[in-house]
Amino acid sequence: MKRIRILIIAFLLVSMTGLESCGPVIISSRPSTPPPPWFYPGRAINVRYVFFPDHMIYYDLTLRSYIYLDNGAWITVNVLPPRFRTVNLRRARRVRVDNYFGDNIREYHKNRKANIKGRRN
Repeated sequence: MKRIRILIIAFLLVSMTGLESCGPVIISSRPSTPPPPWFYPGRAINVRYVFFPDHMIYYDLTLRSYIYLDNGAWITVNVLPPRFRTVNLRRARRVRVDNYFGDNIREYHKNRKANIKGRRN
């Protein structure tokens, strides 16, 4: 009986260490919604938004939604509209939005744009 317990414990330890090498584990309050295919962090990161500057798209990792600029208005959607069909977000340049976890990415973008203009002068 003692031998069986030792074998079970050894098996569990080997299994757990084997799973550790499978890549990052993402814990979310929405387990039924996987992260988008372009998002695969190589390590643990603590950001809420990812910005695709070439396409003016933000992705909110918390709410799992895209935010993009459309005729001067910021639109939030779960799936990008057909006009972005040719955009490959896996290959697109992306920037992590560090140190901002608020809900108003529109205000953040406006302030960021003003700060960049101010630095160039």
